[in-house]
Amino acid sequence: MRTLYTLVLRALLPLILLRLWWRGRREPRYREALGERFGYYEVELEESAIWIHAVSVGEARAAAPLVKALQEALPGQEIVMSCMTAAGRETLKQVYGESVHAVYLPYDYPEAVQRFLEHFRPRLGIVMETEMWPNLLAACAESGRPMLLANARMSEKSARGYARFASLTGPAIRSFAAVCAQSEADAARLRELGARHVEVAGNLKFDVRPAPEQLAAGRAWREALARQVLLLASTREGEEAMLLEELKTSGNNDEDLLVVIVPRHPKRFDEVAALASGRRSRNDVPSKDQNVYLGDTMGEMPFYFAACDVALIGGSFLPLGGQNLIEGLAAGAPVIAGPSMFNFAEATRLAIKAGAALQAADAASAVGLARELLRDAPRRSSMSAAGRKLCDANRGATERHLAACLKLMGRRAPG
Repeated sequence: MRTLYTLVLRALLPLILLRLWWRGRREPRYREALGERFGYYEVELEESAIWIHAVSVGEARAAAPLVKALQEALPGQEIVMSCMTAAGRETLKQVYGESVHAVYLPYDYPEAVQRFLEHFRPRLGIVMETEMWPNLLAACAESGRPMLLANARMSEKSARGYARFASLTGPAIRSFAAVCAQSEADAARLRELGARHVEVAGNLKFDVRPAPEQLAAGRAWREALARQVLLLASTREGEEAMLLEELKTSGNNDEDLLVVIVPRHPKRFDEVAALASGRRSRNDVPSKDQNVYLGDTMGEMPFYFAACDVALIGGSFLPLGGQNLIEGLAAGAPVIAGPSMFNFAEATRLAIKAGAALQAADAASAVGLARELLRDAPRRSSMSAAGRKLCDANRGATERHLAACLKLMGRRAPG
């Protein structure tokens, strides 16, 4: 089956290159470091690296506690972090600076992944969440390189998809030397798909602490506004117009309410700007006559969550699986999710149970709940405290992941 997969991948190469060029029209960084997409790298390392693959922005940020723990446990160890998206690469630079080597992972052609492995000689590979490349994982297994599937999640929908192509995905999943799952449900689904040595290690996203300076700046910004702020956080295409229309339809007569939209993907900033009357990259504090404001800056989600009174979580009002609500909880924002949160199912369940979040059946219901919360300061305060408490209670995944990493490397965990 992997042979057929490779043949199909080779046949698709012209379309893959065309798509890369097309995306580069809006995001020029897609046209940079093209050789890395095929396993050619300029960076040279003197020793074998630990390699961490974080496909895009969310995974790159989620890996931060584990990267820090590895750097502290193994001083001087070279770390290579790979991604697939331009936004992911930019996030790697923002979050880690020069402390790691940020590169693109090559496309899953056997010769490209072989060049990647021979160049960096990883002594341990760590794949964040659900990325599974059959040829890459097969090459790692054949060369005896241990691979860890970290912060692993597997929704029911994804599990059904993997099961349909079991002859291809099964060997890839079984090739992981260890799996650290986010929850018992994730662990059970991964075991059913053939994963070995699965343990429930928790969600690394709970261990990501928002930068105090960003929280302070967000609160100061909100105080300077002297207005209530409704945040549309990490929205996806089609959601902004939908939610703004529901706000208008529900009778938005509150001229003091500021709606701040932060799209999930930077490439959509200019598109969404058409719906707004101001944007953060051009003016710091909105004027009184601006009611819709675009958050078009990278790496500032803690700022936006700290600046809001209520946050609606994007990616959840269309069947996309939702975005990371844990960021909002950690910043103390009362959050409302839409019906589609399967990518964060366990975190959503825990947040609702703790009284830190609400889940709405659709956009109209979410806007209605948001309006109720904006009128209920005591409830907002209670939800804010519950969110922080939930994050504190669920921290600890980093230590369990670090122990798994060191075990695969034949090292003893500190302490």
